[in-house]
Amino acid sequence: MSVHIIDLKPVINHISDVDFENLCASNPELKLETDAAGKLIVMSPTGSESGRKNADLIYQLQAWNRRYKLGEVFDSSTGFKLSNSATRSPDVSWIAISRWNSLTDKQKRGFAPIDPDFVIELMSPTDDLLTAQQKMAEYMSCEIKLGWLINPDEKQVEIYRTKQDKEVLKHPTSLSGETLLPNLIVDLSDIL
Repeated sequence: MSVHIIDLKPVINHISDVDFENLCASNPELKLETDAAGKLIVMSPTGSESGRKNADLIYQLQAWNRRYKLGEVFDSSTGFKLSNSATRSPDVSWIAISRWNSLTDKQKRGFAPIDPDFVIELMSPTDDLLTAQQKMAEYMSCEIKLGWLINPDEKQVEIYRTKQDKEVLKHPTSLSGETLLPNLIVDLSDIL
């Protein structure tokens, strides 16, 4: 997936949340995000193979969640207004049910103003590793509790945890949801 960053400062000092939601609604074929500095990030759609792998990840997390009913699962088209003012769309995300239920219905309908508890970013062949790592660092600065950066081409996973150094796994066959997502084991055999 190619990424283009547009600095809107020469034209507009700050894009409002409502304006950004309207921009996204008017351009549904684009995947749009903003970073904490207010820059507009335009991403191309992922390739078919990346989409298939992402669907596998969502399926596994959703199957676990249906069994344990501990939260809500979201796909890559879901935008969240993070605590650092960025609007991001993780490839896969999960929010504990008590935190999700603390939002109003209106907040749930838009880009919910909440940091997910868990995120997955699945790298596409055209993704830049440094850019993906910076996005994961941004998530962790918002106190997302657990994050996985999955790099299929390198057969590697970087695990991010709140206030800890990242852990790098080479050729893992599965990943654990740890204490945040108890009993979750994600099979990576069709991902890596």
